[in-house]
Amino acid sequence: MNNIKKVLTSAGKTGFYFDDQAAIKNDAKEDGFTYQGQVVTEGFSFIRQAGESISVMLLLEDGQLAYGDCAAVQYSGAGGRDPLFLAKDFIPVIEEELAPLLINEKLDSFKRLAEKIDNHKINGKKIHTALRYGITQAILDAVAKARHKTRTEVVAEDYDLELINKAIPIFAQTGDDRYLNSDKIIIKGLDVFPHGLINNVKTKLGKDGEKLIDYIKWLKKRIDEIGLDFYKPIFHIDVYGTIGIAFKDNWEKMIDYFAKLEETAAPYHLRIEGPIDPGNREEQIKGLKKIRKDLRKRGIKVEIVADEWCNTLEDIKLFVDEKAADMIQIKTPDLGGINNTIEAVLYCREHGIAAYQGGTCNETDRSAQISTDIALASRPDQILAKPGMGVDEGYMIVYNEMQRVLTLIDEVN
Repeated sequence: MNNIKKVLTSAGKTGFYFDDQAAIKNDAKEDGFTYQGQVVTEGFSFIRQAGESISVMLLLEDGQLAYGDCAAVQYSGAGGRDPLFLAKDFIPVIEEELAPLLINEKLDSFKRLAEKIDNHKINGKKIHTALRYGITQAILDAVAKARHKTRTEVVAEDYDLELINKAIPIFAQTGDDRYLNSDKIIIKGLDVFPHGLINNVKTKLGKDGEKLIDYIKWLKKRIDEIGLDFYKPIFHIDVYGTIGIAFKDNWEKMIDYFAKLEETAAPYHLRIEGPIDPGNREEQIKGLKKIRKDLRKRGIKVEIVADEWCNTLEDIKLFVDEKAADMIQIKTPDLGGINNTIEAVLYCREHGIAAYQGGTCNETDRSAQISTDIALASRPDQILAKPGMGVDEGYMIVYNEMQRVLTLIDEVN
C-alpha cells in the first residue's frame, strides 16, 4: 500500500481577487478595476486585493506527486464565512500542524483521510476552510494515483455511486463585464448564465429594479442576434440581497417584481440567487421560505437559489430540510473538505432540491479540475465555470477536464 512520504507547500495566486463585500454594498466608489473607500471587513487592507492560494503537494513512497490548492471565496469574511486567507499566515499552519497528520498515512481511503483532516481542530477550533479544501483535494489525487484510477472513480468507489457517462450543465458568470462576457457565453453556448454580479441597488439593480429588467431584455435580444437557433439557456442571476434592499423587504412588492422578471425573461427559465440578505441564517431561511411560498401561490415559476448564510454542510442540510430554496449553491471552498461538497450534493439529490456545485472566481485551475472530478461522481444539477471572471479560461478548464474524465471512464468501462 502506497504511503505519503512528504508534504510540501508553495504560495500561489488565484484566478481573481478578494473583495470586501460589505464595503461594496456601502457604495464604495468604483475606480477602474478597483474601489475607493473605507474597508469594512476585518483583515482587508484594501476593498479589492489580490487573491492568494497555497498548493499542498504530497510526495508518495513510489515517487508520484499529488497536489491540491487551498483557496477561499472572493467575498471572504462575509455572510458568516471564515476570514481572509493569506498564504503567509497559513503555510506555517500546514507545515507545523497538519503535515505530521499526513506523513506515513496509508492511501487506502479518500473518505477516511479527508474526514480526518476536515474534522481536525487546533485549540478547539476547526482549521480554516481553505486549508481543508486544498488538503482534501491533494488527498483525493494521492489516493487516485495509488489506485491508478481517475479521481472521479475513487469518489464513486468510496461513496458507492454509479458512474454516469454524461456531461453536467456548466454555469458561467460574467462579473461586472456583463455585456461583453455574455456575448462570449452565447457564442460558446453555455448551459446557464449570466450570474451578472448584481450587488448594488443604485448602479446595477435600479431603485425599482428597472436596471435588471433592462439587462434581461438585452440578454434575450442578444441571444436572438448571435446565438444558435437551438440555444435556450437558463438565466441564473445573483442579486446579493439587493431586491430586499430596493423594496425595503415589502413582500408584496418583491413578489410583484418577481412576476415582472419572469414575464421579461420568458421564454427562458429564470433563477434568482440571494434575493434577500437579512444578516443571519435563521432569518434568511425564514425569508426565502416565504418568498418561495408566495411565488408558488401566485403561479410564478422563478426559482430561488440559496447562497449567503448557507456555507457549511450543516447549513445546507438545514436549508434543504426547511425547503428554503429550489436550488442550493454548494460553494465548494466554504464547505472546507471536498468530502463535504460530495455529501452536500448527495443530500440535495436525496431530498429533491436542485444542487448547484459552485465555488468562486477566486480559485485556481487545480481546484476547478478537482471540483469537476467530484461532480462527475456525485452529479449536481449544474457546476460553475471557474476560476476567473473572463469566461473563456474558467469554461475551458472545467469543460476540458470533464471531457477528459468522461473519455477515460468510457474507455475503462
